[in-house]
Amino acid sequence: MVAVYAVFGPTASGKSAVAEVLADRLATEVVSCDALQVYRGLPILTNQPTRPTRLVGIRALDEEMSVGAYAGLAHEAIDELVAAHGAAVTVGGTGLYLRAAVANLEVPPPPAAGVREQIRAEVEHDPAAAHRRLAELDPRAAAVVHENDTRRLVRALELAESGASLVPDDDRLWASHTRHPTLIAGLEVPTDELERRIVARTDEMFAAGAVDEVRAALAAGVSRTASKALGLDDIASLPEEEARERIIVRTRRYAAYQRKWMRRIPGLVQVDGTRSTEEVAEAILAAGRFV
Repeated sequence: MVAVYAVFGPTASGKSAVAEVLADRLATEVVSCDALQVYRGLPILTNQPTRPTRLVGIRALDEEMSVGAYAGLAHEAIDELVAAHGAAVTVGGTGLYLRAAVANLEVPPPPAAGVREQIRAEVEHDPAAAHRRLAELDPRAAAVVHENDTRRLVRALELAESGASLVPDDDRLWASHTRHPTLIAGLEVPTDELERRIVARTDEMFAAGAVDEVRAALAAGVSRTASKALGLDDIASLPEEEARERIIVRTRRYAAYQRKWMRRIPGLVQVDGTRSTEEVAEAILAAGRFV
């Protein structure tokens, strides 16, 4: 019997609304699997749900948040809901956070003090040489990390030096590896429809006051993790119309990445996301009856 219903899909596919209907039908609550919705202060930019949702708005903008810290909080929330109501619903488009929420994800410890800064300096000085060193330490990671992707190159070297790898031996994400019996539903929305929704969402975001929200957040100070919120730098540094266009392009690219990630999940139940929210939720519940 399914205990956790996980709703995944590209941005603007309607995940949050579907998850809320599912939670109502199951008499339980929703747990967010979004790396940026954990922060208070950017509800418009991070498209936070208006109704109470577990793990939304739990960190100040100047605090760091790691996937390891998130995993512990997510496990606690999911376990509590399953024990109290027999089921929990998770939702989010951050693949690693979804994986951390429903599975026992092995997260390497953070590097020792000064190590990250040292590696970052090495990468910035000579990315090609840093990449060659990664190829010696971890050939599999070097094969999937480009030397110009400095953020991932730094992380890959950190892990390699600690004896871990950016590319684990066992990359099976779900199935028997989930902590509870889990159904993962992926919302499928045609590219042209998703594009329309992305544009509409971006326009709504600006109309709702995203520019003022970003200015207030930056004035208060944001952590390195929070600064990754899509659109933050664009709104802060560009005229409004140019920022709008840049955000649409970046959101489109991110949605394409999410769709690729979604296709990696074995056992994923694909659901037509163009139907009404109630119909999508019912299709997910029906799929759960046969798991």
